[in-house]
Amino acid sequence: MKNNLIQISAWIAAHITLIVVLVTAVALFFPTSFNWISTSAITPMLGVVMFGMGLTLRPSDFKPVLQHPKDILVGELAQFLIMPSLAWLLCRLLALGVVLVGCCPGGTASNVICYLAKGDVALSVAMTGVSTLLAPLLTPALVWLLVGESVNVDIAGMFLSIVQVVILPIVLGFAANHYFNWTTRRIVPLLPMISTLAIAFIIGIIVAHNAASILACSLIVAVAVILHNVLGLTLGYGLAALTGSEPSKRSAIAIEVGMQNSGLATSLATTHFALFPLAAVPGAMFSVWHNFSGSIAAQIFRKQAERKQEKG
Repeated sequence: MKNNLIQISAWIAAHITLIVVLVTAVALFFPTSFNWISTSAITPMLGVVMFGMGLTLRPSDFKPVLQHPKDILVGELAQFLIMPSLAWLLCRLLALGVVLVGCCPGGTASNVICYLAKGDVALSVAMTGVSTLLAPLLTPALVWLLVGESVNVDIAGMFLSIVQVVILPIVLGFAANHYFNWTTRRIVPLLPMISTLAIAFIIGIIVAHNAASILACSLIVAVAVILHNVLGLTLGYGLAALTGSEPSKRSAIAIEVGMQNSGLATSLATTHFALFPLAAVPGAMFSVWHNFSGSIAAQIFRKQAERKQEKG
């Protein structure tokens, strides 16, 4: 029975893209299948996933990151240079609302995708924390610089959010792994399945609650969102490779740069760009697309890591 569950878990993790596509299609064309679930459920669901990730991490995993902070520096520079610059360029060419997405920090879903990709999870978590703590200063400044509008960011709310969704669950996972290691070792093989299904449900909730806006948006907005994300993933990976980062760190940096906190972008658009109703649409679309593209990237990076393990 246990071996069957492990095999099912591995199969689900290996077919994350297929699962995401199916869930997206169902939520988009049959929103009632998911919109009965409140969007407020997303935060605790991510928290559960982060707790599971914490079960796989040890404090020693963060030691190389802290001793050699170059990768964090490269990742943060990429986060706040590549994505805002791409957003500004795409804004000039295609769509205004993309700028808000580009100026936001990395999203917590990137940590889950990095875990599924067998990337450097410790680096991913550290980058998410640093970029979120920098965001209250950099996000408003970049938005003002690029589009000439001032944006007020809820500093306390963002800090509380990262504590609830990232820091606290991981600390609890650390503690559980340390004090109940004999139990957690049995759970770890099932975590890829739990993480994949959680991401799929989160996408379903987001799509269902924004189905009308997504279906009504123009092709030009969809093109802008897709280009923004794909170029962010590609350039993030390229910059990490140019600076000599290891493959697992390249994966972490690419995913962190390409996957933004689009929920924050949607909230800011609704609050501060009320005169531009479509400004919130790119954030909603990005929430869907970056999880889809992230799942594909996770499969690619995961296979690379597995081939490296087989050779090594």
